[in-house]
Amino acid sequence: MRIIHFADLHLGMENYGRLDPVTGLSSRVNDFLRALDLLVETAIEEKADMVLFAGDAFKNRTPSPTYQREFAKRIWKLAVAEQIPTFLLVGNHDVPASQRGATALDIFSTLSVPNITVARRPGNHMIQTKSGPVQIVALPWITRGTFLAHQQYHAKSLDEIEQLILDRVREGLDGLISKLDRNVPTIFAFHGSVQGAVFGSERSVMLGTDIILPRNILHNPAFDYVALGHIHKHQEVLDDPPSVYPGSMERIDFGEAREPKGFVVVDFEGKKARWRFVDVHARPFVDISVDVRESDNPTEKVLQAIRHKDITEAVVRLRIGMKSGQEPYLDEGKVRQALAPAFSVASIIKQVDRQDRVRLGASNVEGMTPGDLLKLYLQSKNLDPDWIEMLMHHATRVFHMYRESQGQQ
Repeated sequence: MRIIHFADLHLGMENYGRLDPVTGLSSRVNDFLRALDLLVETAIEEKADMVLFAGDAFKNRTPSPTYQREFAKRIWKLAVAEQIPTFLLVGNHDVPASQRGATALDIFSTLSVPNITVARRPGNHMIQTKSGPVQIVALPWITRGTFLAHQQYHAKSLDEIEQLILDRVREGLDGLISKLDRNVPTIFAFHGSVQGAVFGSERSVMLGTDIILPRNILHNPAFDYVALGHIHKHQEVLDDPPSVYPGSMERIDFGEAREPKGFVVVDFEGKKARWRFVDVHARPFVDISVDVRESDNPTEKVLQAIRHKDITEAVVRLRIGMKSGQEPYLDEGKVRQALAPAFSVASIIKQVDRQDRVRLGASNVEGMTPGDLLKLYLQSKNLDPDWIEMLMHHATRVFHMYRESQGQQ
């Protein structure tokens, strides 16, 4: 039995892209779709018995109809045209704001599309394939909100609530495991964080919201393979049973520049699972840093640094360390011309040494919020504006959580 396992497509990410006049989509969205197309082709060519998606189809819970159409076209090809059973697990980016709201994946079950199973709640699923049955224990994204809404949890600390959640998860899984047929290959499909997993750059995105599943929950003789989703860095977190994050299908930012991107092919011989990673050759992200502080010809030194990197069809970020007096001698026109082979220039950041530091008077400081001060500090470090925006977004949440803990509004 052969199963294709993938996760974290995040269709709709348009970072560093531009409009493609042929498709009408962002050129970066086309990158994500190419990766998904490769997966579909592999499933067909290698005669996969099932495709398992471990959550996060879109970049957010309200994808545009266009992105839903593009995702559905490819899932339809697998499940209907090729009659490959396809299992879709709900991830955190798929969860609606309201518990009674529909996920972006519910449309498949609502329309009863053949050979597609959508799992938005914990449960067991027996999937019939051309090579025999396989059973899946599904555990979608766990939210604290479900528990925080109950009055009995209001006086509990976050640590106490997390332990209560884990206790309930264990109880629920024990109940599901007790109903399994031990003669049938079994997959545990989970979207979330596992203890010991190595996070990629998305760690900051989920700051303070992850419920981390202990590894011993995975290490269960009832499971033959654990199909994970949520963490963008491809890795095996446990070898008994094989417990694998395939990682995201495409690079999202420079924090993932060195990470391979792709999906996993799992082969079962009886109940024994072996897996291999398939690289989709994601869009390269190239980070160039050059220090011209001691150079008499800053432009030429920057051009040399660019020539030493393969930037063809890559997303490029250029960071230049320089003295304030050198700025007039940097020919940005020549620099941008040298960057022309790149797919996209994310940013050219001049990290300039300022001799005169701006000092705030006491009255100015008193009139600024912690958020204002943090933003000023980040700007003084010449960080990428996108990073400043992301850090400030999460800092605001931290400030809000602190005020709530102190009984403030």
